[in-house]
Amino acid sequence: MKISTQFDAGAVIVRDLSNPEHIRLALRPDNASDFKQWFYFRLQGAAYTNCVMHFEDAHEAAYPDGWDGYQAVASYDRQNWFRVPTVYENGELIITHTPLANSIYYAYFEPYSHEQHLNLLGEAQGSGLCQIDDLGSTVQGRDINLLTIGNQVDSDLKIWVIARQHPGETMAEWFMEGFLSRLLDHQDPTARTLLDKATFYVVPNMNPDGAFLGNLRTNAAGANLNREWLAPTIERSPEVYYVREKMHEIGVDMFLDVHGDEGLPYVFVAGTEGVPNYSPRIAELETLFKDAFQAASPDFQDVHGYPKDATGTANLTLATNYVGNTFHCLAYTLEMPFKDNDNLPDDDFGWNGQRSLRLGESVLNAMLVVCKELHREA
Repeated sequence: MKISTQFDAGAVIVRDLSNPEHIRLALRPDNASDFKQWFYFRLQGAAYTNCVMHFEDAHEAAYPDGWDGYQAVASYDRQNWFRVPTVYENGELIITHTPLANSIYYAYFEPYSHEQHLNLLGEAQGSGLCQIDDLGSTVQGRDINLLTIGNQVDSDLKIWVIARQHPGETMAEWFMEGFLSRLLDHQDPTARTLLDKATFYVVPNMNPDGAFLGNLRTNAAGANLNREWLAPTIERSPEVYYVREKMHEIGVDMFLDVHGDEGLPYVFVAGTEGVPNYSPRIAELETLFKDAFQAASPDFQDVHGYPKDATGTANLTLATNYVGNTFHCLAYTLEMPFKDNDNLPDDDFGWNGQRSLRLGESVLNAMLVVCKELHREA
């Protein structure tokens, strides 16, 4: 048997491979920090062999509560992913599976590779509706690209959508694929109406270094980008620095930051209730958005989520809080599960890339409802 990780986003530590029924593994930390939970590896030479894989340090993960009810994903071709039996007991995450071929991949969640990211950019530009600009470079020299979609006239609303500040939250870029596909569809009436009212500024992957390195939460310098928004630097967090500069140049009327949550088995949003500039008007827009999103997708709910910050206590280093407070706009963090969505469970696939993609398509309906209200105000 052999386990390998020398590919885009590959990450695991092998402690002992001598016994297929007790393969000893460990989570590999992010390249420049102690965060660990993401794993992605290839197992070879174990066809029709019962394999029991023990992550012996699972209790040391960034979010050990995320293991409860969690099922790992596997694929033979890296195109079709399915859930495999997984339990968390005595501080270990244990995957039990009998591969039906000599080569199989296991991962924390369905990956979204750098090649897929580049293809997504190419397809968006090929629509004829999208302009791609280079804002700068990451710590390791990868491009920070901004997609601009719309007429870019002064009267347009300015909607910003960013994703994957935390690189291991790959569902966020699957969401972006669905979002962009629908927004760039010439035949979609919702997209056409939106583009009559707004210009979209989209960053599909805020953290391409971390994504390529197989990090859970940080960039190549060890920065958690979603704690850098108050004072980013080119040296430590250029991804946030350049995007934030562009926001101040252009302005923001609505903001969505797309993430995944390790613990909660639901799709939900977190708003800006605790920022100093929160107002009754923003509260009205939040309700409008959530009601429209629930109508557009039964996967979305507003019962389970994060506790709301008390007035004036919000952490302004977070993107949603910083942007909502600075631009006095509707700003939301959208969270999707690593597990299943308990509202609509699927034993075979759980929450996955395709469900994230469909959610990305459906959010346009909620945006249109809010845009109509904002446009009337303007």
